[in-house]
Amino acid sequence: MAPRAYWKGTLKLSLVSCPIVLYPATTAAEKTRFHMINRETGNRLKQQMVDSETGDVVESDQKGRGYELRKGKYVEIEPEELEAVQIESNHTIDIESFVPSDEIDQRYLNHPYYIAPDGKAAVDAFAVIRDAMKDQDRVALAKIVLTNREHIIAIEPLGKGLLGTTLRFPYELRDEDQFFDDIKSPKITKDMVELAGHILHTKAAHFDPSKFKDEYETALKALVKRKASGKTIELPEREERPSNVVSLMDALKQSLNGRGGKKTAAKSHARRATGGRRSAKKTHRSTARQRKAG
Repeated sequence: MAPRAYWKGTLKLSLVSCPIVLYPATTAAEKTRFHMINRETGNRLKQQMVDSETGDVVESDQKGRGYELRKGKYVEIEPEELEAVQIESNHTIDIESFVPSDEIDQRYLNHPYYIAPDGKAAVDAFAVIRDAMKDQDRVALAKIVLTNREHIIAIEPLGKGLLGTTLRFPYELRDEDQFFDDIKSPKITKDMVELAGHILHTKAAHFDPSKFKDEYETALKALVKRKASGKTIELPEREERPSNVVSLMDALKQSLNGRGGKKTAAKSHARRATGGRRSAKKTHRSTARQRKAG
C-alpha cells in the first residue's frame, strides 16, 4: 500500500495537464532515535519555552515571532502580517523550461519526491509528458509551493514515473572561492600522478547503493538491544592514531604495494599500457623500414 500523498495538484505542459501526487522519496523512519528522559523516574521530558532574561516559562498565548535587527533587539512580526506575504498555492506545477541535465549543478539539489499520476484518467497525459522528456533527454524546471514556500523543482523521468527534486536558491549556496582560494598549487611529478592513477584503477567500480552500510546505525541498534536485555556494555579502548607518512611518494607506493591482488592488477594495467606503447613503436619502426626498402 502506497503511503499517503504529501502533495496533490496538476502538472501542466502548455495546454496539456494531468492530476498528480507527490510522495517524499526519502524517509528517516528506520533511524534510531533517542528521547530525553528523567534518570530518576524514567519518564520522558518535555520542552518548555523560557524567557532568556527572566527565566520564566512562557505560555503559548505569549509566544510570538521576532526578527533580530541587532544583538538583543527584535522586531515582532504578527501572524497576520506573515500571511500577507505567504504565497498561496494553486496546486499547479507549470513547466517553464527544459534544460540539459548535466547543466544542473549538484549543489543545488535539495529534496527528492516521487511524482505519479493521480487516477486512471491522468495516465495518458502523464505518459505523454514523461516520454517526451525521455526522448529529449532534458529536465523540466517549474515552480511549486510547499508549506507556504515557493520552490523551484527539477522534474525528470524515473522508471514509470517522474522524479521531482526541489532546488536551492543561489543565496543558499556559499561561494566556493572563500574555501578554495588559499589552496596552493604545488608542483606534482608525473610519476606521482601515474601512481595515484594506478590506485584509482584498482578501486574502479560501478555505483551500487546496496553496498552502502550504515555501521553506526547498526551499532546503535545492537547497543540498544544489549542494554534492553540487561547486558553490560563494554567500552572499547581508544586506538592511537597512526603517525602521518612524511613522504607523499612513499605513501603512494605503500598504497599500491600493500593491496595484494590489487597490486597485481595495477602492475597488469601498467604492463598493458607499456606493452601497448611498445607495440605501437614496433609497428611504427616496421612501417618505416618497409617504406625505406620500397
